[in-house]
Amino acid sequence: MCEPGNVRTSLPSPTSPGSQVQGLGTCKGWLFKWTNYLKGYQRRWFVLSNGLLSYYRTQADMAHTCRGTLSLATTHIEVGDHCHLVLSSGGRSYYLKASSEGECQRWISALQQAKANTTHLTHHSDDSGDEGPVSQAERTLTQGALKTLVSKLEDLSTCNELIGKHGAALQRSLGEFEELHGPTDGASDKLKAVNERAALFRITCNAMVNACRDFLDLAELQSRRWHRALQHEREQRHHLEETIEQLAKQHNCLERALRDPPITRQGGAEQTEGDESDEDDNTEFFDAMEESPAFITVTSTEHNQNRLSSSRQSMSGVLATDWSQENPPGQLRRARRTCIPDKPNYSLNLWSIMKNCIGKELSKIPMPVNFNEPLSMLQRLTEDLEYSELLDRAANCSSSLEQMCLVSAFSVSSYSTTVHRTGKPFNPLLGETYELDRLEDYGYRSLCEQVSHHPPAAAHHVISQRGWTLWQDITIDSKFRGKYISVMPRGNIHLQFHSSGNHYVWGKVTSTVHNIIVGKLWIDQSGDIEIVNHQTKDTCHLKFSPYSYFSRDSPRKVTGVVMDGDDTAHYILSGTWDDKMDYAKIVDRSGGCGGPEARQKTVYQTLPPKLLWKKYPLPENAENMHYFSSMALTLNEPEDAVAPTDSRLRPDQRLMEAGLWDEANAQKQRLEEGQRLDRRKREAQTTLAVEEGRHIERYLPLWFEKRSDPDSGDSSYVYRGGYWEAKESQDWSQCPKVF
Repeated sequence: MCEPGNVRTSLPSPTSPGSQVQGLGTCKGWLFKWTNYLKGYQRRWFVLSNGLLSYYRTQADMAHTCRGTLSLATTHIEVGDHCHLVLSSGGRSYYLKASSEGECQRWISALQQAKANTTHLTHHSDDSGDEGPVSQAERTLTQGALKTLVSKLEDLSTCNELIGKHGAALQRSLGEFEELHGPTDGASDKLKAVNERAALFRITCNAMVNACRDFLDLAELQSRRWHRALQHEREQRHHLEETIEQLAKQHNCLERALRDPPITRQGGAEQTEGDESDEDDNTEFFDAMEESPAFITVTSTEHNQNRLSSSRQSMSGVLATDWSQENPPGQLRRARRTCIPDKPNYSLNLWSIMKNCIGKELSKIPMPVNFNEPLSMLQRLTEDLEYSELLDRAANCSSSLEQMCLVSAFSVSSYSTTVHRTGKPFNPLLGETYELDRLEDYGYRSLCEQVSHHPPAAAHHVISQRGWTLWQDITIDSKFRGKYISVMPRGNIHLQFHSSGNHYVWGKVTSTVHNIIVGKLWIDQSGDIEIVNHQTKDTCHLKFSPYSYFSRDSPRKVTGVVMDGDDTAHYILSGTWDDKMDYAKIVDRSGGCGGPEARQKTVYQTLPPKLLWKKYPLPENAENMHYFSSMALTLNEPEDAVAPTDSRLRPDQRLMEAGLWDEANAQKQRLEEGQRLDRRKREAQTTLAVEEGRHIERYLPLWFEKRSDPDSGDSSYVYRGGYWEAKESQDWSQCPKVF
């Protein structure tokens, strides 16, 4: 356990590095250190002494094998979340994790105190990796050299003492000699004593010079050996990195070779349109185990038509109308832009940037705009409204179950634009907003605000003149795992229809970007969505199947069952999240009738499926415009009278869209550094308030406030009002300066 309060003074010793600095505290204890992708965090013994932080595999290794050392004089200390801290120096980084918050705070205090006291320590360039143990011959040779250096240093100390002793005696003899005024017998004796002591002093000085020369020769010899050893380790590490990258390429080649033989699928099912464009030889497949279907559907046959005709007639006309592809979202009353500048073709070594980011949260990784798309996360949230017509149709449904089908299709449609979108949206700055006023076009107004910096969280509110209101509070939790990036949205989406009062709540699934190191990037959506109508207790369980090459199902498959409050199934939903969704009314069922296990074996007989929703085609030249949809192309279009915090005014995002990526990178670095400075100021003010016993003034969003939902019990950010009134009067005096 770390005990930074137990401070002792370290006296200079021959074996103590940096022994010129005295009075520095020591701290010892166990910490978890990130080693590599295969082993993850490993327990290591850390020792903080004389401004140097060293670590060992075990306490017993302190006598002979140090695994790495950092000089705190040149080390940047970054405190993360959940007991994490990062120490960076000279291009090397230690990713550490304490066992508890208290332990983490004690280490942070000890490290910061040691850093403040080590401004004169030299920089030590020991390797920071967890290398394997050195050979016995190397260890013996190193120990022998250290013992020789210690012996020589002791000789120097002895000579120093003798020089001081003989020098003092010589001074006394010279003083006594000066007191004599005539040639006497006493003078002769004194002169003889002076000559003897001068001879001793000369001999001792010569011994001192010889000992210094020996020590210097040994030190230079060992310095050259250690320099060669360090250079060898660096070359080995570089070779290992190249080997790992080559192995990743070979692994990808083996996967492609395995996929070369065509697989014959029964049933003659045709591939969905667009498969050829987004799957090629470089695609990496997620080999998930194929799960048993939750249900079996059988389309009704001709001899059942009489019995089913009444069921057809009972269906709502709103839901029975097929989704018409003849009405694309381009029918706008105001002409909006249909293209943006083509994306520049800049090459970038992805592995050289991402290899040091394994295990870190994606929002905390500083990245160039080469990995981004010219939209912010607030605009990506707003893009969920691309198929708002589904909610307009749902508002006119008389049946809550049919309304549930349309709401479910809307929840799936929000993922349709992500199939090619491998770029990372810009992380919004704290206080950044984004409005989308489409009253004249689609009858709704949308507002987003970044309400938290770490963890990154955004609040979204939409109100429609066509009978519905939607709001959501989403926190993005993202991790880089080496070969893929996982993005896990936390929070719920709320939707309420004005006429019926039906209140729907659902979440989001996990998005995964594959082939980060080698191959073509591709995105998959996987997980479950449970949509609940808190007014009628109707539910819909949607399952997003993870992509698997060995599965016979269609890629990107989504299935669902719509049930009433008594768990009776009424509709079957099926389709893909990147293309379309169908619905089919259940007219008969057989098999299990009670409990989840029994329901897994249920066979549903349905009417022929009908189209519920279909994705609009991408605009021309979309592959050179970040694969943006028609709506996405308009999201960053300049608008008059927007708030000064609006994402459209963000300079780095605007420069990236124009193709000026170098200038965009400079602006992005400036904005992020300013945000980090503001965060440190808020933390310092909070610490000062705690020390003085004052009330802590936490950051409060401008347009949203946290409330508890009476139906679901969730606590989330909801719109407090005032934005559109401020826009009407052009009074933005409350807005902070974020750009």
